[in-house]
Amino acid sequence: MTGDVGVGLALGLAAIGAGFSQAAIGSAAVGMLAEDGSKFGVALIFTALPESIVILGALPLFLG
Repeated sequence: MTGDVGVGLALGLAAIGAGFSQAAIGSAAVGMLAEDGSKFGVALIFTALPESIVILGALPLFLG
């Protein structure tokens, strides 16, 4: 029972943290693209980077 709570807590907190970081990164990426549209690839990578945190947070779900 406590293992399930731990896995849910890890996944939930990872998703919340990624959401907060994507909010800041997303607004900065839009500002960067407004100034220089050729940096779309960099903005896409930086926007997708926090999703790896959610994937790592979901890892105990598959391991346990």
